[in-house]
Amino acid sequence: MEKFAIGLVIGGIGGALLAANNYKMRTLIKKGQEEMQTKLDKLMDEKIEQMEEGVENLKEKAEETVENVKSKMNGTEKAQA
Repeated sequence: MEKFAIGLVIGGIGGALLAANNYKMRTLIKKGQEEMQTKLDKLMDEKIEQMEEGVENLKEKAEETVENVKSKMNGTEKAQA
């Protein structure tokens, strides 16, 4: 999806620059490009944040699993003694 979005932006920029011959059009195109870039940046930031949250959740679950295994191992060792 990111590659598509980047390609879309680059294609839009290239096509817009070829089509724009006057100052007003170039100004409007630049404004549109800035808005699109801002939206893409926000999308990427959200995606990165979701990935980081997922990693944190997995890390917490792994730590809990390790603690459970340790407590079971300690209980088994005490029962055998």
